[in-house]
Amino acid sequence: MPRPLRVAIVGAGPAGIYAADALLKSEAAAEPGVSIDIFERMPAPFGLIRYGVAPDHPRIKGIITALHQVLDKPQVRLFGNVEYGADVHLDDLRAFYDAVVFSTGAMADRELRIPGVELDGSYGAADFASWYDGHPDVPRTWPLHAEKVAVLGVGNVALDIARILAKTADELLPTEIPPNVYDGLKANKALEIHVFGRRGPAQAKFSPMELRELDHSPTIEVIVNPEDIDYDEGSIAERRKNKQTDMVAKTLENWAIRDVGDRPHKLFLHFFESPVEILGEDGKVVGLRTERTELDGTGNVKGTGTTTDWDVQAVYRAVGYLSDELPKLPWDTVSGTVPDQGGRVIEESGDHLASTYVTGWIRRGPVGLIGHTKGDANETVANLLDDFANGRLLTPETPDAEAVVSFLESKGVTYTTWEGWYALDAAEKALGEPQGRERVKIVEHDEMLKASNAVTPK
Repeated sequence: MPRPLRVAIVGAGPAGIYAADALLKSEAAAEPGVSIDIFERMPAPFGLIRYGVAPDHPRIKGIITALHQVLDKPQVRLFGNVEYGADVHLDDLRAFYDAVVFSTGAMADRELRIPGVELDGSYGAADFASWYDGHPDVPRTWPLHAEKVAVLGVGNVALDIARILAKTADELLPTEIPPNVYDGLKANKALEIHVFGRRGPAQAKFSPMELRELDHSPTIEVIVNPEDIDYDEGSIAERRKNKQTDMVAKTLENWAIRDVGDRPHKLFLHFFESPVEILGEDGKVVGLRTERTELDGTGNVKGTGTTTDWDVQAVYRAVGYLSDELPKLPWDTVSGTVPDQGGRVIEESGDHLASTYVTGWIRRGPVGLIGHTKGDANETVANLLDDFANGRLLTPETPDAEAVVSFLESKGVTYTTWEGWYALDAAEKALGEPQGRERVKIVEHDEMLKASNAVTPK
C-alpha cells in the first residue's frame, strides 16, 4: 500500500493553514493520503492574526475558528517553538518530507528612506503592533509620552495604529490585551493623531469597514480637511470601477463636510501630504515636514514644492511590512520575497528548486487582506500536486512520521503541539474569566511554553 504524501509547511499563520486545507481537500488526500506537519517559530499558531491584528478586531480574529477546523484534522500535526534556520534546516526537512512549503509571512517594517527615521520617537508600525498584541519577543513597555503623534501611511495598518493610539485603555480592556499593554495605554498622553497620505482619497488603501470603525469610538473625533477632497480623471475612473474605493471616498467626503464635535481625542486624516523629513532636536522627534502634492490627471501625484512643518513628538511609520530572508532559499532583496512561478521556488538559474514551494506574503509581498492568501495557497498546492503526480518530487530518506519527533528530541528542541495550543487557549480564557473577558493573552515566552505543556527532551 503506498504511503501518504508527506508535506512540511513552515509557518502556522493563515497562509500555511490554507495550504494545509488545500492539501486535505485534494484527490491526493484520498489516495494515497496526505500527512502534513506545520512548523511554527512561536509557541502558538495563527501568525499575523495573533500578533499583527489589532485586539479590537474580533471579526478578523474570528478567522481563527475556520483555521481551527483545519488544524483539528488527524492528518495535521503542529510543531510550535521550532525555528527554521536554527532548529531545522532545508536539508533536514527534505530528509523527512516529499515537499516543503514556506509560508512565513512578514512581520518586520519596510524601510522608509527619509531623514530623521533614526530619531528617538520614530517607530515602526510593526514593532508597535507586536507590543500591543503581546508578542513574546518585544519589550514589555512602550514610550507613549507624545501628545501629538503622526502616522505615515494610508492602509489598514495605519488605521490600526492610529485607532489604538487614540482610544482609551479602558475602551480596549474588554479585548485580550495583556496587563502590561493595558498599563502602558493607560499612561498614553496622545490627544492628537495625524495620519498622512501622499496621494488623495481615491488612492487610500483603507477597507471601507475599517475606515468607518474609526468613527465608532465615543472618544475619537475624526477630522478631514475639505481641501483634501480632490479627484482627477484617474481618480474618478478608479471610483467607477472599484466599489470599495468609492465607498472609502464617500465616507471621507461625509466627514469633511460635517462640523467638528467635542470628543476628546482628535484624529486627523491628511491627504496630499508627502513626508520628506522627520525633524529632530537633541536626538528626539520634534516635528514632521511634509510636501504638498497635487494630482497629475492619472491618479498619481507630483510635488508642489510647498512644505509644512507639523508639531508632533512621535512618528509611526506604517508604510508596509517586510519578510525575513530565509536561509538556503533564493531571495529578491527589492520585494523582500522568494522568487517563484506559481508557488514553485525558482533559483537564479531559472530552475525550480526541487520539492520547494512558497505561499502567502513570503511569495507575493504583504498586500491584500488575510483571505486573499487562499488563492495563493490553492495555486501553490495545485502545482505541488502536479509535481507529485508527474514524479518531480524528491524522495525523502526517512518519511516515517515519528522520525521527525526523534530528530527534534535528539537536537534538544523543546516544542509545542496542537494539543498544547488547546491547553494555552484554556489558560488564557481562564485568566480572562474573572474580569468577564474572553481571554487575557499570555505574553512571556516561558509562560507560554509552560501553559502549552511543551515537550522538553530528556
